[in-house]
Amino acid sequence: MEEKKVLIVDDQNGIRILLMEVFSSEGYKTFQAANGKMALEIVRSDSPDLVLLDMKIPGMDGLEILKHIKEVNPDIKVIMMTAYGELDMIKEATELGALMHFTKPFDIDEMRVAVNMLLKGGAVI
Repeated sequence: MEEKKVLIVDDQNGIRILLMEVFSSEGYKTFQAANGKMALEIVRSDSPDLVLLDMKIPGMDGLEILKHIKEVNPDIKVIMMTAYGELDMIKEATELGALMHFTKPFDIDEMRVAVNMLLKGGAVI
């Protein structure tokens, strides 16, 4: 079975490192990007199966990045991460194809379960 790929997009280095460690230990190949430009280059070159995408990134925001990801490959699964309770942005992200969102600080075990479900073919709860 092919190794599943997870891309972590967040401008906070600590969060990227934490998530990379968690998902590498789950057996996924992980990539990281600190901004939208890097994220889209990885989406084009490595075609990740799932993207963990921060809503608030300087430059290109999460919604814009999400639109571009879906243009490149509509099959890539996206989970949004936000430090804010912006329901309108979360609603828009869902309309654009995000499957779920986590509010920071998130429970890393809940996120691990969600990612494993999405990548190992389980249903979304």
